[in-house]
Amino acid sequence: MSQLFCTPTLILHNARIYTQDAAQPWAQAVALGDGRILAVGDDADVLALAGAETERIDLSGGLMLPGFCDAHIHLSHYALGLRKVRLASTRSRREMFERIREAAQRTAPGGWIVGQGWNESWWGETAFPTAAEIDAATGPDRPAIFYRSDMHSAVVNSAALRRAGITAGTPNPPGGVIDRDAGGQPTGFLRDQAIDLVARLAPAPSSAEHDAALQEGMAALHRLGVTAVHAQRVKDGDDGPREWASLLRLRAAGDLHLRVACNVAAHEMVHLAGLGLRTGFGDDYLRLGHVKVFADGSLGSRTAWLLAPFVKLSRDEADNYGVSVTPPEQMAAEFRRAVELGFPISVHAIGDRANRVVLDIFEELASTTPAPAVPHRIEHVQIIDPTDLPRLAQLGVTASVQPIHAIDDMDTADLFLGARGAHMYNFRSLIESGALVAFGSDAPVADPNPFVGIHAALTRQRVERLPAPGWYAHECISLEQAIFAYTLGAARAAGWQRTIGSITPGKRGDLIVLERDLFALTAEEIEAGAVAEILPVLTIFDGRVVYRRG
Repeated sequence: MSQLFCTPTLILHNARIYTQDAAQPWAQAVALGDGRILAVGDDADVLALAGAETERIDLSGGLMLPGFCDAHIHLSHYALGLRKVRLASTRSRREMFERIREAAQRTAPGGWIVGQGWNESWWGETAFPTAAEIDAATGPDRPAIFYRSDMHSAVVNSAALRRAGITAGTPNPPGGVIDRDAGGQPTGFLRDQAIDLVARLAPAPSSAEHDAALQEGMAALHRLGVTAVHAQRVKDGDDGPREWASLLRLRAAGDLHLRVACNVAAHEMVHLAGLGLRTGFGDDYLRLGHVKVFADGSLGSRTAWLLAPFVKLSRDEADNYGVSVTPPEQMAAEFRRAVELGFPISVHAIGDRANRVVLDIFEELASTTPAPAVPHRIEHVQIIDPTDLPRLAQLGVTASVQPIHAIDDMDTADLFLGARGAHMYNFRSLIESGALVAFGSDAPVADPNPFVGIHAALTRQRVERLPAPGWYAHECISLEQAIFAYTLGAARAAGWQRTIGSITPGKRGDLIVLERDLFALTAEEIEAGAVAEILPVLTIFDGRVVYRRG
């Protein structure tokens, strides 16, 4: 048994503990005190440490894991989105419009209607909604914006177009596209940086609303076994400072029950320079992480930056290679400036051209600067040419990937890329190349449930389509690899490997207990979708129970 010397406040025993600690991979009991793991070992040895005030919980043989760390989540967007029009579960265009119509009836004239999560591929369609269609649901006097699931495009109504002054004569902004009909009029569909023309007009939440939403979001994540996150940014948005301020208020009040590594948007680096801040500023609960840069858009919005064009859906469609959201020269300058300030880089790259350009910049950077203590990372690594895939490991760049995207996007990928889908979501190849892989959800773009993510990584197939074979099933990974990517892999990606990620004495007491033993599932049960149905019965943060089912 390994231990620290302190009387425990809580002992969890009669468990199957998968520790992620190579020195002691499995154990029966764990003692917690002062927010930390004090001892890990056999029942008899750990229970002998109990004092008169120590609480004991018999887990009846339940499986315990380290608390999950979501390595890619838009925390404020996810939390605030729980209060908006939720469209992720809509399975038809008509259902989307009906939900919008219901929201409009609850909204005062002139008030904004905001929602997110729709995805036309889930409806079996390829055409995006238009302002004219949205107008029929919202009426003429309530401006509205509804983000596609990937957050890289949105549809707005005519009232919102008028508020933003978007007309046939409005040029596309840098890094964005205003979709237009055959007559040159805006359709209401906006891609990437064009979204901001409207989004900046919608009222921001008050400080109290932001704080309350984050607390609701934390509670929802606890129910999924998530105890830490890497909070991402959106390009040129102002979500970062508001989120940081809200998290600081919660931290000061003792209400921050989630470990948060906050990225900083590239355009906010001027403030980092002015204050002399560096990565890691903060504590075990809240700290600054990486500087976030964007290379391109997304697959679903057809703005991923590609080496070869998207498959044409109509004869009159021009070749579309996607969008370079940030010019390579600007990206290189932002990389250099971030490193000068003491920050590693977190760069969004979806398309194979975007990933190649980003890796070229990282390679040039490595020739002039030492490797950072916290590794640089690429977010998504969604489509990558086989010749470029090994370069992540060679350059020490983390692959921050979201396994649920593989099953969300499989139809879209087949439609837009054809056989090039074989070069997407190559989780197994990345792991076997030696790259550090960290798993996240990209919520609210996708479901934040890590068990759905693990299911996706193990099967590469949607639950409702089982027992159909996995999509490019040779890229499936093992249960052990998936758990690592959601725990110690994600911790290492944030420089938290000495704080969380394994059940080891001295680390923070972040643990989860599951309703079923993942390791006891048969291959047949896994292939039938059993992993996606599992949830925690107990979530412990900092040595205290923050969620207990029932």
